[in-house]
Amino acid sequence: MTTQASPQESGRPQLLQALAGLGQVDLAIIGGGATGLGVALDAAQRGLSVVLLESHDFAKGTSSRATKLVHGGVRYLAQGNIALVREALHERATLLHNAPHLARPLPFVVPGYKCWEVPFYGVGLKAYDALAGKAGLGSTEFLSSRQTLQCMPGVKQQGLKGGVKYWDGQFDDARLALALARTAAAQGALIINYCPVTELIHEQGKVVGLRCTDNESGQAYTVNARCVVNATGVWVDHIRQKDGDAGERPVQPMVAPSQGVHLVVDSDFFPGDHALLVPKTQDGRVLFAVPWLGKVILGTTDTPRHDLSREPDAFVEEVNFILGEAGRYLKRAPTRADVKSIWVGLRPLVRPPDNEGNNTKKISREHTVLVSPSGLVTVTGGKWTTYRAMAEDTLQKCMDSALLQHLPPSRTADLPLVGASAGRKSMTQAPGLLSYGAEASVVQSLPGAETELAPGLSVAMVRFAARYEYARTVEDVLARRTRLLFLDAKLAEQLAAAVAAILQEETGVDPQLNDFLTIAAHYQYVPV
Repeated sequence: MTTQASPQESGRPQLLQALAGLGQVDLAIIGGGATGLGVALDAAQRGLSVVLLESHDFAKGTSSRATKLVHGGVRYLAQGNIALVREALHERATLLHNAPHLARPLPFVVPGYKCWEVPFYGVGLKAYDALAGKAGLGSTEFLSSRQTLQCMPGVKQQGLKGGVKYWDGQFDDARLALALARTAAAQGALIINYCPVTELIHEQGKVVGLRCTDNESGQAYTVNARCVVNATGVWVDHIRQKDGDAGERPVQPMVAPSQGVHLVVDSDFFPGDHALLVPKTQDGRVLFAVPWLGKVILGTTDTPRHDLSREPDAFVEEVNFILGEAGRYLKRAPTRADVKSIWVGLRPLVRPPDNEGNNTKKISREHTVLVSPSGLVTVTGGKWTTYRAMAEDTLQKCMDSALLQHLPPSRTADLPLVGASAGRKSMTQAPGLLSYGAEASVVQSLPGAETELAPGLSVAMVRFAARYEYARTVEDVLARRTRLLFLDAKLAEQLAAAVAAILQEETGVDPQLNDFLTIAAHYQYVPV
């Protein structure tokens, strides 16, 4: 059954009125990415009063810039991190079950060009199957060279010995974040974007709340909370610096940011519905070519990054690496001129005590929950696939530290997210209404349903984003409510003015068109 019968409006005046009228809440969460939203949903589902504040838009940072894979982590299996892989495979099955309109099984093929590669990788992937157990999506198969080419007609034929086919999952990260936000709101949580936290409030050395400011009006608000969770991803150390006596001294950083670059090209470079995985490139990294929403994502890199830009630049050597490795495996090698969009995500890897942040490939992808002497709870690390388990661990830590009363067990393992329909049919590759799931009929009922701005994007979708999905700006719509900026930045730029006019009509506030045009240019620029 669906989580809610009809969409819940996300009108900003009502949200801010509710914020102003809050008494003490059980839980205040800073950060509206995968982790913070997962905590908000779990806590609200268990009956807590919850407020979540995001400084920008939901999933604006790392959580909209993943490789779009719901996976156990073949790479982590190779590193011997069995526990992380087992947990992620279990969570993969849960996510596909609870959000079938946003996530689906995806077949991968590892091509072998050396005699040892197919048996070697096949054994590892059979172990991957074994760890998944009943949560598996399909059995690993050994393929002949002919079968490999049938699955992936875009790979080079010369020297191909065969391949190994296995199964993982794929999803729409930004829309999943939005589904988490809206499901949490349906459970009673107050979820607000564009409302940065400016200060933590302390009494007798303990965190008892926070202050925040609405970006649009400049109005300041105070939130009193029994427990405050810092879930700001790569920016957790910035919030930790505001905590108690930490404000008088530098904090020891928790995060060693790692940069992942993705290039998007047309599907004719890699036709078909299978993804390509190269487990070990020339420099030891992993390469993916993944079909997604009618395009192909090439990536990713794993490069230490010491600044925390909201829109990080790709390094020239990263682009060279991806294009060079793609050219080694694809029949038709893409060039810089073929890139439709380039985007960069910062991974919040938890820094071990002896790590200087210079070898992020070896840092664990597991998450960490830390409670400061003042009671500020910080959660970071992990990956999208395990967001739900991270939320459970965070709330358990809150209980263990006596910041929250004893709670009933989590029930999010079988909680369909907003849009999941009774039939729970999986999404297909086609962009458009499919990602709305059970709410597609509501979108179709709005003015402009028949007016298409571009294939897969109607006027009604923009209206739905403004009325029900917290969208305030052109970027919100074209980057995260729809994924056009990530798929074709030039086309997104061309549609921006039309989207801005609709948003202005819907919200009455500045949709920040010029800011978006700057970002769209950034996504089109391929460093040379």
